[in-house]
Amino acid sequence: MTDDLSLILEEGKDSMTKAINHLEIELTKIRAGKANPTMLDGLMVDYYGNPTPINQVGNISVMDARTISIQPWEKNMLQPIERSIIAANMGINPQNDGNIIRLFLPPLTEERRREMVKRSNGEGEQAKVAVRSIRRDAIEQIKKLQKEGLSEDEAKDAETEMQEITDRYIVLVEKHLAAKEKEIMSV
Repeated sequence: MTDDLSLILEEGKDSMTKAINHLEIELTKIRAGKANPTMLDGLMVDYYGNPTPINQVGNISVMDARTISIQPWEKNMLQPIERSIIAANMGINPQNDGNIIRLFLPPLTEERRREMVKRSNGEGEQAKVAVRSIRRDAIEQIKKLQKEGLSEDEAKDAETEMQEITDRYIVLVEKHLAAKEKEIMSV
């Protein structure tokens, strides 16, 4: 196999690995009944006019299985933090006592669990689309090399290998989704 083909396949693998890593990050943001500080990742707070990640304006900790506390570094950040949590529409009402913001996670109903499974499946579908898009781009590059003089057999072998790589990553996405569904649906 030529160096160009190896490079195309390696780049495809790397991009697919990034898509899987992104899926893992997105799935950690979907809560599964237990309080987890990563649920607040990606939540931005208006810090003196600049959008800043919430974990950079306060200390986030888990008090018990259903409670997250946020202790801001500065007291004047209580209101902006509270506003950003409400604006994020997470289904959690922040409780502000003047020093700490507490987030009490309500117990998940069957309906809410099914909703979260749907949301995680949506994330999984996006990951599958990304993986397939990477495969399509790699195959287009292989066909371009074939027009530039690569033999048809080598091109077909490379396309077949790219398809096998894609299939492995799709199975990986399915495994992540199955694990997340099991985690969400377990009471």
